[in-house]
Amino acid sequence: MDPSGHPISPLEQALHAARALVLADLVAGEVAEADVVSLVEDSVVQRRWWVEQWPDGVAFVAGLVAQDVQDALLERYGRWPLCPVCGAGDPHALDVEPELGPDPHWVCHKAGVKVAAVGLLGPATGGGALPS
Repeated sequence: MDPSGHPISPLEQALHAARALVLADLVAGEVAEADVVSLVEDSVVQRRWWVEQWPDGVAFVAGLVAQDVQDALLERYGRWPLCPVCGAGDPHALDVEPELGPDPHWVCHKAGVKVAAVGLLGPATGGGALPS
């Protein structure tokens, strides 16, 4: 229920969950600054419209918001989240898989492993701040 006592739609529930999951990963990476949180909010607005056009896509919202924020961060700051699995070689970012599907995970393609579910990056990485 929302504060006025009305039930919250499945779309709003999915958007709130996606926001919370991506924010948890940003907090774990110590990059949840106000401008970065604004990127999450921008993505949620765009994905609300997207799911209104394609209601069957509601289960994919968390992965899409994670990808949107990752892309926006790449444009402004650099790669995020950095892979905690590969200790040698050039630092590289994790990817979200599936690109369009339920139950999104952060994956290292170099090592071929799932690192963590979206929203649970903190315990897997022990940090993961953006490069300075």
